[in-house]
Amino acid sequence: MVSAWFAGVVGGFFAVLASTLLIDYFFVPPVHSFSVNASGEAYFIAFVLCALVASWISSAMRKSEEALKTALDQLEVRVSERTAELMKTQAELAHLSQVLSMGELAASIAHEINQPLTAVVADGHACVEWLSASPPNLEKTRQTVERIIQEGTRAGAVVRRIRALFQKEVAARDLLDMNEVIRELIVFVRDEAIRRHIAIRADLSPRLPKVTGDRVQLQQVVLNLVMNGLDAMDDTSDRVKELLMRTRLEASEVVVQVEDTGIGLDPESAEKIFQPFFTTKPHGIGMGLSISRSIIEAHEGRLTGMPRPSGGATFQFALPIRPRESNA
Repeated sequence: MVSAWFAGVVGGFFAVLASTLLIDYFFVPPVHSFSVNASGEAYFIAFVLCALVASWISSAMRKSEEALKTALDQLEVRVSERTAELMKTQAELAHLSQVLSMGELAASIAHEINQPLTAVVADGHACVEWLSASPPNLEKTRQTVERIIQEGTRAGAVVRRIRALFQKEVAARDLLDMNEVIRELIVFVRDEAIRRHIAIRADLSPRLPKVTGDRVQLQQVVLNLVMNGLDAMDDTSDRVKELLMRTRLEASEVVVQVEDTGIGLDPESAEKIFQPFFTTKPHGIGMGLSISRSIIEAHEGRLTGMPRPSGGATFQFALPIRPRESNA
């Protein structure tokens, strides 16, 4: 067994051969002879068989141990290689996460600033048209310039809010009249609605309680819902194009509702419409409703969307009159 363990099968075979000869010569009758009598044959054969089996088992165990050691060494090498690969992959994923975060942030900032800047450009073109008339329409020009100032101010306010976000400043919260916010936005989008041949109606509840919130952020939410409604009615031709804006008081909440008669929402889109980067527009980036929901939730409210029974879609958000205390 020792010979087979250290020398392998060949060494074990020679050890069995040598021990067989020694046993035959010194222990199997007749002693001191290599012949075997009838009474010692069974003992001699049993010894040879046991010696061969023991040698084979010892050699097999030695091979198994060596194979196991080799396998463990290879496994250790593979584990080291895989660990290095995983660490590299983890670093790549961390870099990708940073890139995606920056992309999402850039998309959200672009979306926030794009609307007031687009309005400034449109009003600038309108101002040129009013000045090009004969005689120049100075009253319309003055109104258009006022809208440019308002949109520029709103864009600056958005930039200030973003700067405050990075500097962890507390957002400005004031008592707001949502009816007043909606009336201001109707003035802003009236020309755009007329250009698209869309009627805007307002059903504003009188004596609506004020809510506490950031004026610019809530204006951005309402404007985003209005622009989405206008975009949804661009390809509509089988019904009247109308955008309805409502406010009402429900329990201790102020509800703002925007309804359109556009293409509507299918059940699948209704579930995904608030996810980042999901959009139903050909050239949309899918951030508007996601940002809007985040703003409303930051104001302790909720934003929902649903299909309109008679065609189109309805989006509404509810803001508490007395926001709950929050650790956010």
